[in-house]
Amino acid sequence: MMSVDDLGNKVMEGKEITREEALWLYEQPVEEVSEKADEIRAHCCSNGFDLCTIINGKSGRCSENCRFCAQSSHSRTDAKEYPLLSPEEITAQAKLYEKQGALRYSIVTSGKRLSALEVERMCGAVRQIRRDTGLSVCVSFGLLNEEQYRKLKDAGVTRVHNNLETSRRNFFNVCTTHTFDDKIDAIRAAQSAGLSVCSGGIMGLGETAEDRIDMALTLRELGIKSVPVNMLNPIPGTPFARNQRMTGADMRRIVAVYRFILPDAAIRLAGGRGLLPDKGRACFRSGANAAISGDMLTTAGITVETDRRLLRELGYEVRYDHE
Repeated sequence: MMSVDDLGNKVMEGKEITREEALWLYEQPVEEVSEKADEIRAHCCSNGFDLCTIINGKSGRCSENCRFCAQSSHSRTDAKEYPLLSPEEITAQAKLYEKQGALRYSIVTSGKRLSALEVERMCGAVRQIRRDTGLSVCVSFGLLNEEQYRKLKDAGVTRVHNNLETSRRNFFNVCTTHTFDDKIDAIRAAQSAGLSVCSGGIMGLGETAEDRIDMALTLRELGIKSVPVNMLNPIPGTPFARNQRMTGADMRRIVAVYRFILPDAAIRLAGGRGLLPDKGRACFRSGANAAISGDMLTTAGITVETDRRLLRELGYEVRYDHE
């Protein structure tokens, strides 16, 4: 007979749980699964906690029709629109975050992909950040190719962010202007260029428990070690504006089961965390061991100082995860 303890011990022995075991686990009492997930987290990752920050380097007017996104040109929202920020503006924000205690800084841009000229401009920004700060630099520039990723790596980028968003089965319900395989190709191109990859998804897009499990299994197959778990913030003007908001218990269950599937990954609470009454505290005791701090792309976030206080209270040490 299967038990939560048995599955947790299996994971801590270095074995992988199956899809069927993960689906069974998803139906078990959240407190029991969360407690075991935290044990796995401590066993596989110790007390390290990876805290990163982001800047919206280019906002709005996106050609893609991702149904959750305020920046899509297919939606009518109040999201700001502006072209690519200058290297000086991007570096200035990096310096502020470093003073607040951040370790990572990610430049995120709207659109399917940056142009060749924009990539060159951002290479200059990355060099300036690396020259003027001690931050590790990550980028989220869309569906680039291996050559472009190599240029970014040479400039000083260490990690690329590219969310799968959801499962392969559910992806068409979320976006039709690019495909799940386009995402996979971009991730593999970044890995081939020698970059680590941060990839996860958004919970609350109308997906099933099976979709959530299947996305995690795809991430495991890809060898992803930084996994953002976003909670949909239903924004007026987007097609998903009326989606039901996830609860704190929902998010605890998801990060806990993800810890069983991805035992040594940085499971990162990301967008939507500020909607949780406890700002993620319970999730940080249920398997999550990383977060995005500061403001999100189009919504306010939680300050780095506030997060660092919480993490000290919970006994975490802020440090880099896998590079």
